[in-house]
Amino acid sequence: MDINFEYYKIFYYVAKYENITKAAAALGSNQPNVTRIMKLLESQMGCRLFIRGARGISLTEEGELLYSHVEIAYKQLLSAQEEIGRQSSFRGGTVEIGTTETAMHLFLLNALHNFRLEFPEIKIKIHNHTTPETIRRLISGRLDFAVVTDPFLLPETVSCSKIMDYEEILAGGTQYGSLGDAVLELKDIKNYSLIGLGQESATYHLYKNFFIEHGVDYELDMEVATSGLILPLIENNFGIGFVPKALAWSLLESGKLVRMQINCCIPKRSVQIISDKGRGRSLAADTLYKYLKGCRQKG
Repeated sequence: MDINFEYYKIFYYVAKYENITKAAAALGSNQPNVTRIMKLLESQMGCRLFIRGARGISLTEEGELLYSHVEIAYKQLLSAQEEIGRQSSFRGGTVEIGTTETAMHLFLLNALHNFRLEFPEIKIKIHNHTTPETIRRLISGRLDFAVVTDPFLLPETVSCSKIMDYEEILAGGTQYGSLGDAVLELKDIKNYSLIGLGQESATYHLYKNFFIEHGVDYELDMEVATSGLILPLIENNFGIGFVPKALAWSLLESGKLVRMQINCCIPKRSVQIISDKGRGRSLAADTLYKYLKGCRQKG
């Protein structure tokens, strides 16, 4: 199937704006020409890509599939164009990285702060998702690389390298102060309101398996979408939960949180940097990637 690549560019803008007039304006073209080319594309693809209505257009199932690929390809072409146009400055370019909130707060924030001081001309776009979703985005080509927390399953096409280990603890607010001197059994936790990340996260499955290994059901009383919500909820006595010790330290020191001891070892965790083996990185992306791996060696 030999389709003019210019058709894909026009299709990208029509799908993006869901409006022929806006797409034509963005392309510096006119509405009849854009409409004509979209009809040609549909004819060559052998399917309908758009549903036209009074309020604009929407993508068909085939159109959504095509857009998911065209969007990635178009953004990569723009990135390459930008990279080539800035060859005179090695430090120029844009990097798109994925990360989890925990990896961001434990490692990435400080590392990126120092990186920006050394490479101010490199632009960085950060995409914050759960570990599974971040890995999906990396594999689909939407990210240059990612910094995530384990556990995770990776295909053979993706490489990973440990950045740092970290410890998690069980903590509660001041309402649970009387439990600070006790040693709880894992089954005792069911007597209290447990806060944690939802089932779409790697953390949920880590603790679910941990509880099952000790013959205890893992049931959350309060599920949150992001790890950044767990500490505030615990601090305000909504319940107890497992949190990174490093992130909870200041609240423990000030007495706003209470650390609870349990009679078994909480799983050790780590922050890892992952990348697609089969896809090259731009100069900017490779500079940041190597810098972050260097931080691992320093830390």
